[in-house]
Amino acid sequence: MPGSKRKRAITLAWLFCAAALVAQDSALDAAKTAFEKGEYTKAVEMLQGAASKSPNDGEIYLLLTKSYLELKQYDNAVNSGEKAVAIDSKNSVYHQWLGEAYGAKADHASMLSAYSLARKTQKEFDMAVQLDPRNYDAVQDLIEYDCTAPSMVGGGADKAQPLIVKLMEMNAAEGHYGMAICKAQKKDYTGADAEYAKALENKPLTANRVYDIGDYFLQHRQPDKLLVVAAQGEALAPKDPRGNYYQACAMILKDEKLADAEKLLRDYLRTAPPNSQYPAAWQAHYWLGRLYEAQKNTPAAKNEYETALKINSKYKPAQDALKRLSGS
Repeated sequence: MPGSKRKRAITLAWLFCAAALVAQDSALDAAKTAFEKGEYTKAVEMLQGAASKSPNDGEIYLLLTKSYLELKQYDNAVNSGEKAVAIDSKNSVYHQWLGEAYGAKADHASMLSAYSLARKTQKEFDMAVQLDPRNYDAVQDLIEYDCTAPSMVGGGADKAQPLIVKLMEMNAAEGHYGMAICKAQKKDYTGADAEYAKALENKPLTANRVYDIGDYFLQHRQPDKLLVVAAQGEALAPKDPRGNYYQACAMILKDEKLADAEKLLRDYLRTAPPNSQYPAAWQAHYWLGRLYEAQKNTPAAKNEYETALKINSKYKPAQDALKRLSGS
């Protein structure tokens, strides 16, 4: 029957389409898994293959942008970000990450190129916020840009204030976090301390935001606040190893439970992916050095500082610590 043949043909066509979609999703999921493990080169290879089969899938180019940023391949990150935005110009997250790519490239460009890239960075962050005012990461990116960039590239703390006011209305934790960024930039650390503490009191929604606050309190050597950070972060993401890191650093700063701190840092080094949102391995080795110094174990401390510098030869805290021990 002609009608039956046509129905069978349509059914087979739909089955082939469904199979292709499943394969596409499977490839993207595999690339996400590789990314989460810190296997960025592998993720790029998978995503490039997926992109050749599905050139209009913006999610593929978004993950490519993130992967290239981790690999510090800034031109490729920009190209992938631009492709994602070209596919869906109404996607706030795509604009946000294109802004991240422009910003990262600007940080490593000549002064002349950096000006143009900085303007593009601001434009993308601004578009991301316009498209979705509740894309809090994009709003914070724009606030940070406005509070840090000079007026010649469109910056200005006065521009950040209306954004902060709106954030306060939508999510108090985000509002106080944004205010803290600007106060810290002005070196008003007393004000920044208070705002970051208020952000924690208002319970940030994500572990990333909690640990961003942790970076500030660690830099300013506030162990009691770090313990709050570790507790809140672990409540939001129990399997995230960053809680171990910040808890260990707090113990070292307080010079207590050093055996526990050592175990926590070793666990962190064993489980944390090499992701830019996580404290780097050389930082963990530095804190192990601090721990061994507190235990008067100078050879072990030197070994940890040297290990940190083998991973990142420009890490100044480890350089300074090693000079101090070598001179003692």
